[in-house]
Amino acid sequence: MRVDLNADMGESFGPWVMGQDAALLDIVTSANIACGFHAGDPDVIAQTMAAARAKGVGIGAHPGFADLQGFGRRRMTLPAASLRSMIQYQLGAALGVARAQGAEVRHFKLHGALSNMASEDAGLARVCYEAALEVAPGIIVMVLAGTAQQRVVEELGCLWAGEIFADRAYNADATLVDRSLPGAVIHDPEFAAARIVRMVQAGAILPETGAAIPAAVDTICLHGDGATALQIARAVREGLEAAGIELRAFDGRRGGAVAG
Repeated sequence: MRVDLNADMGESFGPWVMGQDAALLDIVTSANIACGFHAGDPDVIAQTMAAARAKGVGIGAHPGFADLQGFGRRRMTLPAASLRSMIQYQLGAALGVARAQGAEVRHFKLHGALSNMASEDAGLARVCYEAALEVAPGIIVMVLAGTAQQRVVEELGCLWAGEIFADRAYNADATLVDRSLPGAVIHDPEFAAARIVRMVQAGAILPETGAAIPAAVDTICLHGDGATALQIARAVREGLEAAGIELRAFDGRRGGAVAG
């Protein structure tokens, strides 16, 4: 049994530091690097990609809405053509910066509100993923497991990886509990680690209420921008290793199989 650990990185901007990227690179096996629209700047993006490459951590492009002030967490409505261009602009930039660093962009993951909207709206997800695949046909699309995102990549036949979250509570339909609600974000490292081990072993999302949801658990999202985020990341890694679960970057899958 094996699983990948991923975290969002490269989100600092000029002198404003976001997250604990250097420490996280010693924990994760994949890094989702901001592309400049919701966070990050060219220097930060290049430095983060170079650091990830040096650590042997898989690199992913992490595009979001053009919303620096709201950190990409505010919902926006865009015409499909504009959304397509927005995705391709950010992914293209990530591919170029990675090449200059002697690195490779392996995967693609939507950020924040854009991701949440695509988890609910298959049409929106399809626009985003088709746009990315036009630029990089072999890229692995990271999706919120069990949501509309997963259904779309299964239909597209592209490489994909299913993601669950270590520090976020789940609704009964496999979507994330809105951050504005009590209990949406988990802060207890021991609780988070034990919960993730159970999910990986079960091959399922375990929502706060309702039945277990069988899921493609290929990668676990960690964070580095909260008071206990780094402690949670370390606890999750230690818990998985103690359970005999191998940690390494995902290879991607095709089709709708959950097992593997």
